[in-house]
Amino acid sequence: MSSNPQDSGSVRITAGAQKKRRRGWEIGLAAALAAAIIGTAAWAFGATGSSPSGAGQPAAASGTPAAELRLGYFGNVTHAPALVGVQNGILAGSLEEHGGTKLSTQVFNAGPAAIEALNAGAIDATYIGPNPAINSFVKSGGESVAVIAGATSGGAQLVVRPEISSPGQLKDKVLATPQLGGTQDVALRAYLKSQGLAVNPDGGGDVTINPTENAQTRKLFQDGKLDGAWLPEPWASRLILQAGAKVLVDEKDLWDGSLAGKPGQFTTTVLIVSRKFAAEHPQTVDALLEGHVAAIDWLNSASAADKAAAINAGLKAAAGAELPGNVIDRALQNIEFTPDPLAGTYPKLLQNGVDAGVTKPADLTGLFELGQLNQVLAGVPGHTQVSAAGLGAD
Repeated sequence: MSSNPQDSGSVRITAGAQKKRRRGWEIGLAAALAAAIIGTAAWAFGATGSSPSGAGQPAAASGTPAAELRLGYFGNVTHAPALVGVQNGILAGSLEEHGGTKLSTQVFNAGPAAIEALNAGAIDATYIGPNPAINSFVKSGGESVAVIAGATSGGAQLVVRPEISSPGQLKDKVLATPQLGGTQDVALRAYLKSQGLAVNPDGGGDVTINPTENAQTRKLFQDGKLDGAWLPEPWASRLILQAGAKVLVDEKDLWDGSLAGKPGQFTTTVLIVSRKFAAEHPQTVDALLEGHVAAIDWLNSASAADKAAAINAGLKAAAGAELPGNVIDRALQNIEFTPDPLAGTYPKLLQNGVDAGVTKPADLTGLFELGQLNQVLAGVPGHTQVSAAGLGAD
């Protein structure tokens, strides 16, 4: 499915406003472009010494912007930087301005499907949850993808029928997640194991977990075929406000802040790119990151009404329908938009995947390539540098 930026009334970013906002970024971008031209850009992975063992030899930067960037994202509020960046023309404008690159998009339901498309060469970059990115990195020996920025923290909950009041009552129940091996799927399986409930990737165990498309979960819950689901926003809020579910576990309560900047912070969405594409087109990655940061800044500075309107317009284009006001308001209360991928949380995310039986123990060194993001952030007022926490270049 492809989509082009569309007007969204008063919330559309004008070309003049974009140009004014970009002035502060020119120094950082110029540095990044100069590095690419002389062949020393961070995207010639390995030049920083952070490439994982087994990764291929660094490719020389071509110095040529891509003709097209094929970008994946989901129709979730947790993907709001993509929804707004696409709908308001922020991403397309940045790519066009810095190299004349055309933006095309594809919408996915969950991370494993997006990873499959990226590894097959059908897309070049995608917004995605952290666990599918980890899985791809591990399975490829570090050669498939790199995390280049964070997007969203928070916004995932286990919601259940009102009569369920404790984890022990989940035994013999049927729960849903968006897709086997996805971020919410891993979180649910790791949580159930921590509560002494056995679950297996093949579907067996004390709790049945059915991978289910988000759009179908509410109806199955209302029809009595599901007892609950671990979901990203807005789907958790939809089950609560539209189907009578309640929160049993808010994932933010499982993160005490020791691995991130503050209690309750955990990565829900990051921006990743194919290493092959990034090595061939570092200038295009610069432009993507510039637009990505601009979309996050717009979300963090817009009024509540403009933010909701822009996200709803993006959801309608991506998923075919807008959200009621109370649903989007509740969803946004649980989310923080940030370019920081919270790299310090990734060893725990990896361990969660191991505990869930969908990931093998591995060394995550080289997963993050944050050098170009930090160059962009250096030119944008109000931002500080982000860290790879020893798991890559920053």
